[in-house]
Amino acid sequence: MKVQQSGRRIGIGIAVSVLAMALAACSPGEQQAANTDSSPTPSVSTAIQPTTAPQASVQPSVQPSVQPSVKPSAQQLSSQKTVQVYWLKSSGSKIEVVPAPVKIQAGVKSENILEGAFNRLLAGPNDPAYSSTIPKGTQLRNLDVREDGIHVDLSEEFTAGGGSASMTGRVAQILYTATSINPNTNVWIDVEGKRLEVLGGEGLELNQPLTRQNFEKNFDL
Repeated sequence: MKVQQSGRRIGIGIAVSVLAMALAACSPGEQQAANTDSSPTPSVSTAIQPTTAPQASVQPSVQPSVQPSVKPSAQQLSSQKTVQVYWLKSSGSKIEVVPAPVKIQAGVKSENILEGAFNRLLAGPNDPAYSSTIPKGTQLRNLDVREDGIHVDLSEEFTAGGGSASMTGRVAQILYTATSINPNTNVWIDVEGKRLEVLGGEGLELNQPLTRQNFEKNFDL
């Protein structure tokens, strides 16, 4: 009995040795595959992110800004001054000096009001019924309101061209517009800073200061 058990132990040992040699002969990859095949395969869930289409940037619609019509305020209207600008108008065989009201944005000084009136006068009439003999291009160089009267300094264009009727008409326009605030004041007319004594080639003499009274007495249109 002892001999048989010893033989069995020898046979089992030889079998174990043979199996170990067989495993040693296998490649590591084969060993891993063998181990893997024997282990259960875990289920792997792959998370799939939904594809989201890029959103187009939408610009808000902008309505064009509409500027409301602005009406002058009561304060602005109260700061406007109505003055008379004088034009010429044919009446039969005579020429009359005719006033036309204009609104000027007035300042605190009379000079501001009169300067606005003269700028309108020198621009010429808009109404075809009226005319002006003041030459185009005439500029107001300066205007002063002094104790002795109103001093108006014009550019040299004021003396250009025209006969005696034209010269008389333009002097009347300057005189009457200058005295639109105070009809009884004196007016001094200068050209390029020099006192105007004779106007035009026909020699229209001006005895200054001028007033409406002495003009109506000494000159005919």
